[in-house]
Amino acid sequence: MKKLSKIIGSIVAVVLILLLVFVLFLSINEYKPKEVEQLTPISGHKKISQDDLMSLLSFNIGYAGLSDSEDFFMDGGKKIEPATKQLVEENLEGITDVLQDNPADVYLLQEVDHDSKRSKYINQEDYLTEKLGMDSVFAYNFNVPYVPFPLPPIGRVESGIMTMTDFEMTSASRIALPNPFKWPISMANLKRALLETRYEVEGTDKELVIYNLHLEAYDNGDGKVEQSKLLKKYLEQEYKKGNYVIAGGDFNQVFEGSHVFPDTKQEGWHPGNLEKTDIPAHFTFAFDDEYPTVRVLNHEYTGDYNTSQVYVIDGFIVSDNVNVKEVSVLNQNFRYSDHHPVKMEVELGK
Repeated sequence: MKKLSKIIGSIVAVVLILLLVFVLFLSINEYKPKEVEQLTPISGHKKISQDDLMSLLSFNIGYAGLSDSEDFFMDGGKKIEPATKQLVEENLEGITDVLQDNPADVYLLQEVDHDSKRSKYINQEDYLTEKLGMDSVFAYNFNVPYVPFPLPPIGRVESGIMTMTDFEMTSASRIALPNPFKWPISMANLKRALLETRYEVEGTDKELVIYNLHLEAYDNGDGKVEQSKLLKKYLEQEYKKGNYVIAGGDFNQVFEGSHVFPDTKQEGWHPGNLEKTDIPAHFTFAFDDEYPTVRVLNHEYTGDYNTSQVYVIDGFIVSDNVNVKEVSVLNQNFRYSDHHPVKMEVELGK
């Protein structure tokens, strides 16, 4: 009995030591961004003018791993990552076709992977910039050397938000958003941000300021609220300067006034709600609700809104000196991603 007790004790001790070493490894390698970090702006070869019609396209590409055949464990499904590299490559090729078929002056992309196990270590920023022939600026939302859960583990993740354009930027910044997760969960979780890019407007003393965003998804709701408050603060202060201001991306919240698609009464992920009172005076939502922009990944897509839960959570917030000419969801039947792209055309008011 004494010998058995020693063996069990030794095993427990080894497990505890390995656990402590792993926690130390995560702690030493934890991504700890500053509140504001300057990024390298795009030099570009085009200028923005008040006389031009300008287009923006927002698309959460789901790291090219969340196509219509997939589900995801955090949404109530079972899968952790795509089964094959071929599936990721096919989705990435399809996403590229969608972007090329719907040209825009500014692309706001979310869930773009650099070096992640879940997307088979394909650098998706490099792939997309090469295929579209545009430069990009990138801000991390998720940067963890090894995510240890669930089983099998997610593993290495490098992912973020990416703005791609031919316009000349005056500056680009990563602005940290409030993080709802505490230690030790925070070491292996997302640290989200706003990607702010700024552009001179020819013939004026104003700037166009664009925020690319992907707000919290899997919190208790408080994270979305606090992140929306910080976004509101930045929108207000830029408008007070006299600038043109646009925020676009995946809000993970349903816009007040948008069409509510049927409630399928299924278990799974639910978004928050973004009210008109959550955005500053002089700003409005710009969205299209003819089609949904996201599906819940509790099972593969059925093609039917009565059996697959869908919402409108992707779109834009614009200041009242930006004239919105058109907003449209580009319906792809969720073929390559769990989101649909949303395209907006605007003019800058004189």
